[in-house]
Amino acid sequence: MTFFQDYGLTPELAVILAIDLTIAVILLTLMRYLQGWSINVNSHHELAEKDNFAFGISTAGGVAALGIVLTGAITGEAASSYLIEAIGMTAYGVFGLVLIKLGRLLHDKIALNEINKSELIIKGNVAVSIVDASAVIATAIIIRSVLMWAEDLTLDTFIAIFSAFIVSQLMLVLLTRWREYRYAKRNQNASMQTALEQGEIAIAIRHAGYLLAMAFSFSAASHFIDYDPQAYFNNLMGWLIFSIIMLVALSLLLALVKKLVLAQINITDEVEKQKNIGVAAVEMAISVAIALILMALMA
Repeated sequence: MTFFQDYGLTPELAVILAIDLTIAVILLTLMRYLQGWSINVNSHHELAEKDNFAFGISTAGGVAALGIVLTGAITGEAASSYLIEAIGMTAYGVFGLVLIKLGRLLHDKIALNEINKSELIIKGNVAVSIVDASAVIATAIIIRSVLMWAEDLTLDTFIAIFSAFIVSQLMLVLLTRWREYRYAKRNQNASMQTALEQGEIAIAIRHAGYLLAMAFSFSAASHFIDYDPQAYFNNLMGWLIFSIIMLVALSLLLALVKKLVLAQINITDEVEKQKNIGVAAVEMAISVAIALILMALMA
């Protein structure tokens, strides 16, 4: 025991870690079943009997998203008692779970308003499931950064978190509309959502990269906005203004870097005409890499 105490692991801290881990495992298990319940299907049947890859990808996105959110709830100082630790972890975890489900609902009804996402995933549409998984992971990345930005466990804290969440969903929708506009302009007014409905995996991978990049760049705002639990309007406007600035900076940098990294390659033709998944994967990697670099620079 002395060895562990030398590295700061006391019996009290070990109990707190066990409490956090137990609650996290329970919530992750709940997420797997919620995925099926939310679209009225049996998750075991879809995953193990029907071998529905699309449902598996969508479920994986949800489980990963909750795991990301829980890291935001766990990170920080231990509470003053076991009960307060359990209440705090459960409250943040459940609130994060609710925000993930709400974000998914908003993405389905507003961002992907031209298609029936749940129906397409049940039918095995991998392209749609990739976008769904990336959108929920992007939401989770944002929620995690907001959880780490906020402090204490009060009503004001949850209002501050929810305000930043609403701004993030607005930005993800705006990003989707901008990508749709660019796609239509290059493809005789064709719909990007229709392309996803038709199973265009390359387009889904590229769009997933933009969603994740937006989430990482949005997270950088937490380093510049001072947390004031009662400054509702200032918190909201701070996240909105900074996220717009980061989106513009991200878009300009991506346009430049992609021309350099993918020089002598017609990205539009490869991804949108030839359905080249490899080029789309590289494009996605560039988007995420630049966003991570921006986030590190802002920190």
